[in-house]
Amino acid sequence: MTLPPAQDETMGLAAGFGRTSPDEWAQLAAAVVNKSRPEDRKVDADGAREVLTSHLPGGIDIDPIYWPQPGTALGLPGAMPFTRGRGPRNPDVPWDVRQLHDDPDAATSRKAVLADLERGVTSVWLHVGADGIAAGDVAEVLTDVRADLAPVVVSSLDDQGAAAAALVAAWEAKGVDPTSVSGSLGHDPIGQVAVRGGTPDLGPLADAVATCRDRFTGVRAITVDARVHHDAGASDQDEVALALATALDYVRHLSEAGIEPAEAFRRIDFRVAATADQFTTIAKLRALRRTWARVGEVLEVPEADRGAWIHAVTSWRMQTRTDPWVNLLRDTIACFAAAAGGADAITVLPYDHALGLPTAFSRRVARNTQSLLSSESNVARVADPAGGSAYVETLTDELARAAWAWFGELDAAGGAAAGLASGAVAERLAATRAERDAALATRALPLTGTSTFPLAGETLLERTARVELPGEGLPRRRDGEVFEALRERTAAGDVSVTVLALGPAREHTARLTFVSNLLGVAGIRPDVVEVASADDLPATAGPVAVIASSKRGYADLAEASVSSLRAAGAERVLVAGSAKEVGDTAVDGEIRDGMDVVAFLEHLLDTLGAPQAGAQA
Repeated sequence: MTLPPAQDETMGLAAGFGRTSPDEWAQLAAAVVNKSRPEDRKVDADGAREVLTSHLPGGIDIDPIYWPQPGTALGLPGAMPFTRGRGPRNPDVPWDVRQLHDDPDAATSRKAVLADLERGVTSVWLHVGADGIAAGDVAEVLTDVRADLAPVVVSSLDDQGAAAAALVAAWEAKGVDPTSVSGSLGHDPIGQVAVRGGTPDLGPLADAVATCRDRFTGVRAITVDARVHHDAGASDQDEVALALATALDYVRHLSEAGIEPAEAFRRIDFRVAATADQFTTIAKLRALRRTWARVGEVLEVPEADRGAWIHAVTSWRMQTRTDPWVNLLRDTIACFAAAAGGADAITVLPYDHALGLPTAFSRRVARNTQSLLSSESNVARVADPAGGSAYVETLTDELARAAWAWFGELDAAGGAAAGLASGAVAERLAATRAERDAALATRALPLTGTSTFPLAGETLLERTARVELPGEGLPRRRDGEVFEALRERTAAGDVSVTVLALGPAREHTARLTFVSNLLGVAGIRPDVVEVASADDLPATAGPVAVIASSKRGYADLAEASVSSLRAAGAERVLVAGSAKEVGDTAVDGEIRDGMDVVAFLEHLLDTLGAPQAGAQA
C-alpha cells in the first residue's frame, strides 16, 4: 500500500503563523504576567514559567505548556507497553457500564438492578457485607439477571470469602454453563486490611483462581481496589504504585501455590478512582497499564496477558454533601476522563452517594451520564483519543516513573502488605494528605459549592445513611469534610457578621462579594450595611465586623468606620484585602485571597460562640 505524501505545512491550519520556540514563548508569557505587577514583583522568562506552573500534591508539576518531542513513538493499542489500551474499542459498547448496588434491603436492590439493566447498564456490582447487601441475599438480588448476558462482580470489606461464595452459588442456582458467565469474585485481602486493619489472609486466593481457571473461565478472582489508598489521601502516583505492589504480592503468593504468573495475570483486575482532574486521570490509567505490563514482562508473562483490565470509579473523595448538584459536573468530567484513559469498565457514583443510599433518580442520572458520553460524545470511537498530546504523554511518563520508583521501594521493603504493617504506607499517604489539605484550606484546590461559591440558605438533601464498619486501617476522608464541619456549626441557628460596604457600589462590590462568599463557606450570614458617608454608620455591631471596599473607599471612610464599629461593640474589626490599604487605621486582621480559610473560619466561629460540629445546640 502506498502512503499519501506528507501534507504541505503551507496548506495547513498553521499556514501564515511563524514558529515560536520555547524561550520565545516564555518571553511573551513574562510580558503578559508582568502587565499587572508592580516593578518589584516583575519576573523574567524563567520566573514566568514558575508562576504559571501548577504543583500537584505528591511532587508532580504541571507546566504551563508542553512541546512535542521529536522521535517519540506512540505505539499501538493492544501491544506493549499497553499505554494506549488493551486493544481497539467497540464503538457500539465502548466500555462496560457498571452500576454499584449496596442497599441492604434485598427487594429494593433487586428492583434497582433490573431497572438499571433494562436502561443501559451492562454489568452489576454488588457490595456485600454488614455495610451492604447480606451474603444470603445475593441470590435474591440477582433473581432477574441473565447470568450469561450480564457480568456480575462482588466486593466486601468484612467477608470476601462469603461474598464470592454467594456469587458462585447464585450462578450455580441459575443452571447456566459456567463458561458463559463473567465478572469477578472480588478477593482483595490486602485491600480489606488497608481499610479494616489486621493481617491479610491470602490463603483463599489459590482456590479462587483455580475455580475460575477450571470452571468459570470468563471470571476474574481478584480485584485490586486502589480506591482505599485514594480515599486515604494518596496522590495518583501513590495509587498506581500501591496497586502494582498489591497485585505483585498476589502473583507471588499464587506462584508459591503452583499457579503460573500468566494465569494470575488473567485472573486479576484493578479498580481505581477517576477524578474531575481529567488529564491526571487519563494519565493515571495509561501509567497503570504501562507499569503493570512491565511487571508482566519481567515475570515473562506472554504479551497478550500483560494488559491491565481496569475498572474506573468516580471518586468518593471528591464528592461533597453541600451543594451535591455540583457532583454531577465532577462525575461527568471524571467519567469522560476514565473513558478517554481507556477504562474497561466505568462506575459513576450517584451525585448523592456521599449523603447515603441513592434514589432512583440519582441512579438514573449516573447511568445516563455514561450513556450520553458513550453514545453522543464519541469519546470512545477511537482507542486512546488523548494519545499523542505532548501534555498527556509527558504526564503519563512522569506518573509512571514516579509510581515505579516508589513501587520499587515498597517491593524492596517486602511489598504492599509489609508496607501497611510497618506504617510506611500510612506515613507516605499522611504526608501527601497534609499537602493536599493545605491546598484545600487556602482554596488553591477549590471545591465549587463548598469552599468557593457556597449555596446561600442551602437545605441539605436527606438520604438513608449507610452502615459504617469500624476499622483500624487507613483513614477514609472526603476533601469537603472540613468545610462541611464548619457549615454544621451554624446549622442550628442564624450566625451573622456585620459587613460595612464602604463607598459607592463600584468601590465595594468586588470585595463585598468576596467576603460574603467566604463567610458563606461556614454558613455565616453577612449582615451588610452600605456606608456612603459617616452618617450611615451603624449604632450596633456584633463581636466581629468587616469593612469592605477599594483602596479609595478605605481612604475616605475606613478610619471613621473602624472607630464607629468599636464604639458599637465590635471586639474584632477585619479588613477585606490588605491592612496596608487602610493606612494608620488599626484593624485586627485581614480577609484576603490565599489565606487559610479553614483556620480563619474556625476561629471566627469560636469568637461568635457557634457550637462545635456534632455538639447539641
